Amino acid sequence: MYIIITASPNKEGLTEACGKAAFDGITEAGGEAELIDISAENLKPCVLCKKSKPVFGGVDIGWGSCFGDAVCSISDIMAELQVKIRAAKGLILVSPVYFGQPSEHMQYFMDRFRRLEVFNEEKGSAARGKAVDMIAAAGGSGNGTVPCLMEMETWCRQVEALPKDRIGITRFNREIMLQEIKSSASRMVKGDYFGAK
Repeated sequence: MYIIITASPNKEGLTEACGKAAFDGITEAGGEAELIDISAENLKPCVLCKKSKPVFGGVDIGWGSCFGDAVCSISDIMAELQVKIRAAKGLILVSPVYFGQPSEHMQYFMDRFRRLEVFNEEKGSAARGKAVDMIAAAGGSGNGTVPCLMEMETWCRQVEALPKDRIGITRFNREIMLQEIKSSASRMVKGDYFGAK
């Protein structure tokens, strides 16, 4: 199973089209895909819950059960995403570009997943060794795709995932880049990157 995470409330927009192109690329290459729109799910930002054993010099700096135990105190879709990503063969992140950054929902996901998985003492990061395609969809001016992709790539490295393709798509290059997203997703299934099948 390959997991595609999108993060835009616009159901008719560029991000939605990117998620569908990735889904089609995976399934047409013989893989199974699940498309999860986290903007439509119950996903909250980190609350720095301060329910932890003190860390970093005995000072409680907002780490809760996420530190070491990889369990969040917030009850929402995050625990399900952790399980799905751990079981996945690969991951595709698709975010609209807001002010040169991933959308708020994508930021919620990346921030909380990183807190939960970077210090996962029992199993290690759920994303470790997973190939990840990153797609930044800039629907307005077309600016901001590069810094948005840089943030997603930094997240990949922090959670020990393997950044694969970095795709910036705008309304100006939409048709050609939708084909590239489909092709990239297909290559992920076929194992053309990192020797993964």
